[in-house]
Amino acid sequence: MPEIKIKIGGKEFTVACQDGEEQYLLSAAAMLDREAQGLVSQIGRMPEARMLLMAGLMLADRTAAYEEKAAAAEQQLAQQQKVIDEMKASPTPAPERVEVPVIPPTLADSLAEIAARAEALAARAEEKTGG
Repeated sequence: MPEIKIKIGGKEFTVACQDGEEQYLLSAAAMLDREAQGLVSQIGRMPEARMLLMAGLMLADRTAAYEEKAAAAEQQLAQQQKVIDEMKASPTPAPERVEVPVIPPTLADSLAEIAARAEALAARAEEKTGG
């Protein structure tokens, strides 16, 4: 079982841990040290037991807040998953039928010819009326 030296709030401690857990211990100690350093800078020197207690409580408070946020996020995720499951279970809606009129080219040509004749008739009528 390895022993690791850690420093918290300016004080050095030797702590034993399981093989392979050294990095986790160092990371946790660094978090606790940041809290302890913040306390020391705000309050000044204090007994190590009180410093560790206060730093631990501050970390516990932060952890509790994160746990509340995680629980709220999990609840929201569960609600969204329920909506997704309901949508997957509902029958697929029938596709909408969209009709696009298609004008055959011969009809378009016929309409153009009729329009040209109508314009010609209108021009003759104007000539006869003198307009």
